[in-house]
Order: sequence, then C-alpha cells, then structure tokens
Amino acid sequence: MARKTVAAALAFVAGAAVAVTAPAPAQAAPPGEKDVTAVMFEWKFASVAKACTEQLGPAGYGYVQVSPPQERIQGSAWWTAYQPVSYKIAGPLGDRTAFKSMVDTCHAAGVKVVADTVINHMANASGTGTGGTSFSKYDYPGLYSGTDMDDCRATISSYQDRANVQNCELVGLPDLDTGEDWVRGRIAGYMNDLLSLGVDGFRVDAAKHMPAADLANIKSRLSNPGVYWKQEAIYGAGEAVSPSEYLGNGDVQEFRYARDLKRIFGSEKLSYLSNFGESWGYMASGKSGVFVDNHDTERGGDTLNYKAGATYTLASVFMLAWPYGSPDVHSGYEWTDKDAGAPGGGQVNACYSDGWKCQHAWREISSMVGFRNAARGTSVTNWWDNGNNAIAFGRGDKAYVAINHETSALSRTFQTSLAAGTYCDVQSGGTVTVNTSGQFTATLAANTAVALHTNARTCSGGTTTPPPAAAGASFNVNATTVVGQDIYVTGNQSALGNWSPAAALKLDPASYPVWKLTVSLPAGTSFEYKYVRKDAAGNVTWESGANRTATVPASGQIVLNDSFRN
Repeated sequence: MARKTVAAALAFVAGAAVAVTAPAPAQAAPPGEKDVTAVMFEWKFASVAKACTEQLGPAGYGYVQVSPPQERIQGSAWWTAYQPVSYKIAGPLGDRTAFKSMVDTCHAAGVKVVADTVINHMANASGTGTGGTSFSKYDYPGLYSGTDMDDCRATISSYQDRANVQNCELVGLPDLDTGEDWVRGRIAGYMNDLLSLGVDGFRVDAAKHMPAADLANIKSRLSNPGVYWKQEAIYGAGEAVSPSEYLGNGDVQEFRYARDLKRIFGSEKLSYLSNFGESWGYMASGKSGVFVDNHDTERGGDTLNYKAGATYTLASVFMLAWPYGSPDVHSGYEWTDKDAGAPGGGQVNACYSDGWKCQHAWREISSMVGFRNAARGTSVTNWWDNGNNAIAFGRGDKAYVAINHETSALSRTFQTSLAAGTYCDVQSGGTVTVNTSGQFTATLAANTAVALHTNARTCSGGTTTPPPAAAGASFNVNATTVVGQDIYVTGNQSALGNWSPAAALKLDPASYPVWKLTVSLPAGTSFEYKYVRKDAAGNVTWESGANRTATVPASGQIVLNDSFRN
C-alpha cells in the first residue's frame, strides 16, 4: 500500500440519506448497563488482558475493542492491520491461543470484547503474510481468487456515485464482491469463528463500501445474528451513501459528533452544547457510536487528539457525561510520523512509558466511566453556562459535572438535583459537600472539571470511585514547553531514576500546562526530587533551586502540586 493511504485508506466517507430496510435482527446499543468501550489500538492481546484486569474492569468499562486479529501483510506501519491476507488469527498482536486467553480474561473482569473486522477488502500487495500465507493481489489461496472480487478494478473516484463507492477499490485495495454467496459465507465463517472464541461484538470496518443489504445477509448467517455491530460509515454531505442506511444492522459511528466536538472545544463556545445530539441532525442516540478521536481521525486532523492536551481531556469528560450515543475511548500511542506503528510491536509494559498514552486510564477520563454508569437512564437537568466556555449540568438526581474551559479560574455555587451529603469529586479525588438545597460551592482552575455521582460518596474505601490509590507520589507540575520538549522527574530513589536524567520518568501532558505522573513508592518513604526539561535532541535543563523533598504517607499517595522553577 502506498504511503498516501495513511489517512486515506481508512478514512471512509459517507453521504446522503437513502432509506434501506435490512432484515437482520439488530442490537441497537451495547447490551447491559455499561456502554463505554475502551479501544486499545494495536495493543497485543496479552497487554489487553492485563488492562482488563487492572484498569478496565475496575473502572467500569463495558467493552474493550481490539485491533483486527486476522492475518495481515507484514510491515511496521499501523495500516498493515487493515490489509488482511487471510482469516486466520495470526497477526503480530497474538495468535489464536493468546486471543482466546484475552477474551476469557476480559470476561472474568466483567469486560466484553469487540473485534475490529476487515471484511470489505483484502491486501493490495503480494508476498507472505504474518501467519505464513503466500498471496498476491486478487489471489488469497484457500480463501478468495479474482472471481470473488468486484468487477471494477479501478480506485474509487467519485463519492457521488453509489456503484463507484461500493464496487470499486478503496485506494487500490481489492474489493470483495459481498453480493456473492461464496463471499458472504466466507465472511460469516470468519465472524462465527470469532464468536466461537467468545467475542461479544464487531466493529465493521469500511461498512459504507458494502451495500447495507449485503451486510444484513452476512449478519443473518451468524450463530448469533443479533450480536452487537458497530459500523464505520462516515457522513459526507451530498454523497451517495448515507450512514443511516446501516441502522437496520446495528449501531453506526456518528463522525459528525467528533468533528463538532473539535470545533466547539477548539474555537467556539461550550455553551453551544446545551442541546448537543439529535437536534444537531445526528442519528438516533440509541443507535450511534461516538468518540472524541479514533485511529484515523487523530492522524487526519478532523478531530481532536492527545496532542491537544487539556482540551482533549475535557472533551472526553463531556462525552462521557453527556447522554448521547455509546462512547468509545481511544487508547493509543504517541506518534510524529503518521504511518508509525505501535511501539514494541504492541507490547505495553507500562502505561505512560515507551510512548503508550493509555488514555483509557487517565484519571480524568477513567473516573467518568463510573459517572456514566451511575447516570444511565437519566436526562440532563440543571444546565448552566456562562455564555462562553464554562458549563455545568446534572444527570437527574444521580450525577453532576462542571467543566471550566476558560483561561482563568471559575468560582461559583452550582445548583444540582443531588441529595444532600458528601461526594467524591472523581476528577480530583477531593470531597464536595452538597447542601439540603442541592447546592455546592467550588473553584475550578482553568481547564479542569468537577464530577460527582451517587456511587462515589467517599474518596476512600467502600464505594469509592476511583478505588483507593496505591502508596506512592502523584506528581503534578505546571510547566510550559515548546514543540519537541517534554517534562521529566527524577530523584534519589531507584523508582525515580537515582538522579540520572537518562533514567528520569516522563510526565504526561494530557492536562497541559500541568504535567502528571503517579509513581509507586513504599509507604513512609522520604525522598528528594526535581523536574527536568528535555528536548528532541536529548538536551537536559534542570529546574533551578534546591532539591524538593516529600514523604509518602502511611497509606495512599502524596499529591505534589508544583511549578517548574526556571
């Protein structure tokens, strides 16, 4: 595949509304009380299993989505995952045994598994796949030959032409003729194989490049024809194929939601969000998959991504608090080259190291999963805004959130429908007292939020959300940087790198200009530390002044709120 396909190969555009009725039964939204999916992009299956046990299950995620498990072309670029060679589970993320172990482990943690599936096309290459299969374009031995492909052998050239979109080749990828019985049977066989391993749902990649009726036929052949489907069909004004055509098969991803969040959080006003959702022309909430970013859009620039810092984080907080759609939380890795594949081949040894961003585990984001679960089934109440970039709203008598996206602090008394009492602010870990009138007073620093819900009444023990922190130190330092610079911490403990700049620990800029990192240290440990600034060339600048000192308490963490001393 040419390098130009980095953004194009998987940025599937959709179009104008056409009414189509699909006969297959549909699961309109993820079943159960937990509808948030953590999308672990290009994580090895063993790493996903570990995250299910340690992070996703405890946080209340209902689903984890894994990258395509099928055999793919060889190469390090991320888009190789979307160039399948066969339907064997034989990719770089793990084999069949690892996949099954991951599914079982995640189920044990209370997390269901969605598999990203590539069934519109095959690989535009020739050679040997990651599972040892020899192939060439239009010839995939034991699976498909040229007669199983659509007759159009040209690249898609017009998104205003339905036949061109659904019969021709997406950036040269050989297009399967999903109207053929043989092809439908082979695709259904692959999905049934995944179902036999315990998979709970599918993301259908490039759905708009296949007629909705073809997908309905394939789904009707599954051992569980009502299984959860989430279909990728990107809206494009005036185009020939509309996302709404696919609603009869299951959920459809609502790309306009993410694009509008970027615009509102980036250059307009949060106060505009008071009626966000179906009144903006979006598909029905119960059938829409939503996200702040995904693996395509974070690289293509049409949505926010982790590089937007606190703006990205607050958009995620809003998505999880707002009652529209079923949210995906993208969890990927740092990149400069948009083609770059996952660090370590997808092996995640630890979050926030080796380039892994782990957005699913950021406190500001993961704590909102419990918020969403607690608020399920309630509508928006007590909306407030300042006419600009500070908003607050409740979810019935179950939850309340305030978001300050202004450049200065916000102090006010907020009106909620919560019962009187003490609540844990799951964003910060501090406590908030709601009076008998449902009011509380708080000061929100710039680009921060406060979030309360009925399942988090205390910040230690019992029903706390999030769970009590392990012993250690939570570093939070306000530090400005230029492009290419990062902030690190080191100190006189081996866990802090023993004063070696090379071994210093990188802090996360998700809430820039505040950089954050939590480090495990034994209870009662007294330690010294300092922050350093590193640039892309490896140059190190130590902050000024004497060594900082702190002591880990007998239980829990010490929270260190510092400013970089220039």
